[in-house]
Amino acid sequence: MTAVTALGAEMVDPAGAPVRSGSRERRRPFAGAWRWVVFLFGSVFFLLPLGAAAEFSFRGRNGHYSFEAYRELIREPGFGSTLGLSVNLGIMTVLLTLALMVPTVTFVHLRLPRWQRVIETMTVLPLVIPPVVLVVGVLGAFSGTVLVGSPSILGFEYVILALPFAYRSLDAGLRAVDMKTLVEASRSLGGGPVATLWRVIIPNLRTAVLNAAVLTLALVLGEQVVSSLMLFNTFPVWVVQVSQTQAAVSVAVSLVSLLLAWGLLLLLTLLGRRRGAPPVVGGR
Repeated sequence: MTAVTALGAEMVDPAGAPVRSGSRERRRPFAGAWRWVVFLFGSVFFLLPLGAAAEFSFRGRNGHYSFEAYRELIREPGFGSTLGLSVNLGIMTVLLTLALMVPTVTFVHLRLPRWQRVIETMTVLPLVIPPVVLVVGVLGAFSGTVLVGSPSILGFEYVILALPFAYRSLDAGLRAVDMKTLVEASRSLGGGPVATLWRVIIPNLRTAVLNAAVLTLALVLGEQVVSSLMLFNTFPVWVVQVSQTQAAVSVAVSLVSLLLAWGLLLLLTLLGRRRGAPPVVGGR
C-alpha cells in the first residue's frame, strides 16, 4: 500500500509524484473571509439599532446629551415595585420549571425513550395556543383557590410558557451525556433515586439547567400579554404604560433590561465553563 507524506502545501508519495490537495483546501481562505463578512454584517445589524436607541435615550430636551432619562427612570412611580414583582415571579417560575422538568425529562430519556417525540410535541403547544386560551385555562384550573386574584398565579402561567425553552435546553444536555450509564453506576454504588438526581444528574446537567433558568427568567422579565390580560401590573406592563407618555424613559428601560439579559447570559457562560470536567458519579 502506498504511503502518503504531507510536505508543505502539497503531498508526495514515495515515488516523488506530487499529490495535489483538493478544491476544499484551496477555498479555505475565502471561507475564512466570508466568516468575517458574516460576523461584521451581524454585528452591524444588531449593534446599529442599539446604538441609535442609546443615543436617543441620552439626548435631552435641549439637544444636549445627559443621563436625565435614566434619572427619571429611577424616580418614576412603580419602577421598583413592578420590577420587584417580576423578579419574584421569575424566581418562582424558574424553581417550578426546573422542579417539574428535570425529573420529567430525565425519566423520559431513561425509561420512555419512545415517548420523546410525543413529549416534545406537547411542549411546543404553548407556542401555538393563543394567550387568551392559556389564561382562561389557568383561571379555570385554579378556580376557587386563594391563587385567583394573586400575582402568584402568573408563575404557573409562565411555567407553561417556558416549557418549550426549558425542555429543549435540558434535552440537549441529556443527549450530550451518557446518562443511562451514569445512573446505573450510581445505583451500583448504593445511590437512591433522590441521591442520584441530586448528586449525579443535576451536576452533569449544570450548563443545561443554567441555560433553562436564564431563558425562563428572560421570558418572565419580557412577557407582557398574559400579565396584561390578567390585570397585573408587572414590569413589562409598566414599560408599555410609560412608553405611551415618555419615549426616552421607555427606551432607557428597554436598554437596561437588555443589559440585564446580557449579564445573565455572561454569568451562564462563566458558570458553565467547565465543559471538559469528567462526569460526576456519586453514591449515598
